[in-house]
Amino acid sequence: MDFGLIIRNALRAAFGDFAAVYALAAIGLNMHFGYTGLLNFGQAAFLALGAYGIGVTVTYLGLSLWVGIAVGIAAAVLFALLLGIPTLRLRADYLAIVTIAASEIVRFLVRSVTLSDYTGGSFGLSNFADQFYALNPLDGTQYGIGPIQYTGRQTWVLLVAWSLVALMTLLTYTLMHSPWGRVLKSIREDEDAARSLGKNVFVYKMQSLVLGGVIGALGGFMLAISIQSVQPDTYSTAITFFAYAILILGGTARVFGPVIGSMLFWSLLSLTDNVLRQAVNAGYIPPSILDGTQIGQVRLMLVGLGIMLLMIFRPQGIFGDREEIALDAR
Repeated sequence: MDFGLIIRNALRAAFGDFAAVYALAAIGLNMHFGYTGLLNFGQAAFLALGAYGIGVTVTYLGLSLWVGIAVGIAAAVLFALLLGIPTLRLRADYLAIVTIAASEIVRFLVRSVTLSDYTGGSFGLSNFADQFYALNPLDGTQYGIGPIQYTGRQTWVLLVAWSLVALMTLLTYTLMHSPWGRVLKSIREDEDAARSLGKNVFVYKMQSLVLGGVIGALGGFMLAISIQSVQPDTYSTAITFFAYAILILGGTARVFGPVIGSMLFWSLLSLTDNVLRQAVNAGYIPPSILDGTQIGQVRLMLVGLGIMLLMIFRPQGIFGDREEIALDAR
């Protein structure tokens, strides 16, 4: 087995575009669940709205990519308002049901035949990010450190994506050390106590939902730009559950938890995938037990098992605090 290749691919995955995209999604979820106690299972919808915002604006309307970014952010804000007004007074378990249903509604709408002229239906849209790549100041040289190398095009995407992650991490740190952030934490602990102190709990929850949704939409932008495509089934509920796994892995209600969690999550997926494939190819695992078509499912099972063990022995995650994960579900 080529352990050098295994480790190299795991490091590439840890710093890759998918790690940055899911870090943004998890930062938004951290704002919702970690700091405010909102059990949002519809984060995938915010990523979809961001991605389709630029896809539809550029492909169908023929407008600038930058207009598409503004449209995507506006769509995320509007969706958060439509979602939050009737649901933020519900208990945590009911809110979870409503948000996951709303996320699926968005996915089925963009893949519907009725809207296929605008969204591309089940085939989606593609080739709409040329303006982004036209700004690339890097040439065709390989960039990286040691064996971890990327093309100029890949490096440009990674620079922008991880810069957004850094900015959103800094924003989270600043907000959570402000009076506004302290009110969010008090709502998470006991919203009745916060209300008794004169705080408008509904307004604070709405602000958190909108801000976390916009951060999720930024992840949708980068995912769509990175792969130059937007397709409805990409934005299934698996995105939300992956983001929760990342958040739990890194540590809930910790500023750097989503970032470290995303890097670990994608490196572990790459590590298990490469180890299993090389073990199967080398004959260490007989085809009667595992073949190449089953590796994708088995690696998810192994990572899921690892997260289950983490929840049993360290439920607060790597950097988390056990007291921070208490949720007031009234």
